[in-house]
Amino acid sequence: MKRPVRLEPGQKLVLTANRLLDGRTVWWCADGSWDLHIGRAALLDADETEAVLARVAGEAQRDGVVGVYDTAVQAVMPPEPVTVREKIRAHGPTVHPEFAVESQQ
Repeated sequence: MKRPVRLEPGQKLVLTANRLLDGRTVWWCADGSWDLHIGRAALLDADETEAVLARVAGEAQRDGVVGVYDTAVQAVMPPEPVTVREKIRAHGPTVHPEFAVESQQ
């Protein structure tokens, strides 16, 4: 059983993984698809996340993703990851804005 997540006020959870074919970071959307942009990620409450995570992780191979897990975000639009690691995964390298995910369309 997964450890309970303690969210701060104003935080939600999103599901993230890596695309199997190219390793890109993807975010789970409410329609069941995976998207490169965190702004399209479904925001989940802590009490619903365990069931959703189990279902999504069970479908990961079919969906072409690996390493599915949840992570806390500030519940703003677009969601902003809480940890530095997830900020880098969401927005790209910290070395130069040219390499940010948002600039790659």
